[in-house]
Amino acid sequence: MTGDCVFCAIAAGDVPAEVVLDDRDVVAFLDRRPLFKGHTLLVPRSHVVTLPDLPAGLRDPFLAAAQRLATAVVDGLGAQGSFVAVNNVVSQSVAHLHLHVVPRTKGDGLRGFFWPRTTYADGEAALYAGRLRAALPPP
Repeated sequence: MTGDCVFCAIAAGDVPAEVVLDDRDVVAFLDRRPLFKGHTLLVPRSHVVTLPDLPAGLRDPFLAAAQRLATAVVDGLGAQGSFVAVNNVVSQSVAHLHLHVVPRTKGDGLRGFFWPRTTYADGEAALYAGRLRAALPPP
């Protein structure tokens, strides 16, 4: 646990939260400022800042819990589906990896993402793809 991390404190039980899932590796709890009621945050119990920092041994428990939560918002809340997202550094309000599971219903008013769009110059997309492939760590 990192001393000033609110998500570590929630995972440790030191800060109250509406916990939805609590197991050895992960904890999920309701977001205090939800997009829609039932908006849940999934965090690793250990302090991890971003998705690239997540240890290999936690990937499966983390994703398995995300699947369970995505199912739960449909089965438990009557949502038609879910929005699942992770921010890494930019727009990450707490520097502890957290995955958002937001219940969705057609016509709920959530309208995608609002950010500037751009285009690639001729051949530029292939260069970017190559740079990304070269930067991928081995599995």
